[in-house]
Amino acid sequence: MRLLVVSILLCALSPVDGITAHPDMSKTLRDIEKIASGDDDVELIGDIIDRGQTAVGKTVADILRERQPAQHFGPKYPPPGPPGSRECNADPCCVWAHVSNALTALFLERDGQCNDNARAAVRAGFHDAATWHKGLGFGGADGSLALSPFEIHRIENNGLEDIVYKLKDLREMFNVGMADMFQFAATHAAVSCPLGPRIRVFVGRKDSDRTPPIGLIPTPFATADRIIRFFRNKTIPPQDLVALLGAHTVSKQFFVNLKRAGAPQDSTPGVWDVLYYKQTLGENLQPEVFRFQSDINVSKDRRTEEKFRDFAGRQSQERWNEDYARAYLRLSLLGVDNINSLTECTQALPDQRREFAVSDPVDAENAPASE
Repeated sequence: MRLLVVSILLCALSPVDGITAHPDMSKTLRDIEKIASGDDDVELIGDIIDRGQTAVGKTVADILRERQPAQHFGPKYPPPGPPGSRECNADPCCVWAHVSNALTALFLERDGQCNDNARAAVRAGFHDAATWHKGLGFGGADGSLALSPFEIHRIENNGLEDIVYKLKDLREMFNVGMADMFQFAATHAAVSCPLGPRIRVFVGRKDSDRTPPIGLIPTPFATADRIIRFFRNKTIPPQDLVALLGAHTVSKQFFVNLKRAGAPQDSTPGVWDVLYYKQTLGENLQPEVFRFQSDINVSKDRRTEEKFRDFAGRQSQERWNEDYARAYLRLSLLGVDNINSLTECTQALPDQRREFAVSDPVDAENAPASE
């Protein structure tokens, strides 16, 4: 076992200096050309299809259109008072700072890696939000995974019961929305994992106990064509699908193959790294790794193979983190029809951990690289 030290150097992006700081200059030039020409084919969602009517609505629209960064690296702020106090009630993000402290204790192992609660929270955020498609009229990131009496018992949600109960308890303890709890927890879990993105997070969603239709979560055996069509119908293009699949870097499977219950989907399931992309492609594959057939299918499809290999390449951690953050923000707002009235509470998240030492059997020269 060799001691692998992985680190990322993050560019300080802002709406003003993001063009010069972006790590992928070719992409930046394409973006400049798009802005100059007025060609904007990015599909917007909810009540910001007109690019937003409020400051927060315009911000979200700009993030989705790649005119603002999807991550923010400012320091976590100290809450102005305890939960329920006059000082805390005056700041809508104060309660989320307290939620954040509770989630940090829930999500981390003693060695600093993220644990089963964190990976389950990421999955729960996906499963609550992805139960939406164009024309449905309800569903999405509305908390129904916990509030519906039926949804949590579906086969695709096997294994999520424990984290749903824990997040419901926190929701009641801090008197916050269930929909927001799922998405805040999924975002918090990502940044809790070493090297994970600090995704901009917004709160104020509406809760619902209405049960969405079945069949909106793709199976781990699906063809690439079916998965791509699934996600296009959720306004998520193939490139963003590839970025979202990278969350499997901290995944373990328990129900796809019972004989291998607990098998990870890459060799470092406690670290948010790009090793998942390499090993799904068969590079540096270790015997303990379990690959979903659907992931393999996407990695080989002509519409997604190039992006998959890009994320598997050296110095790809930073690119993937930003692409994942943007794609996940979109996912976390599916079905949300009050984006214009949300509040950004990114400051309540923990700081990103840019360096982490982990024991890994993969040779250092083949390890997930970063800038």
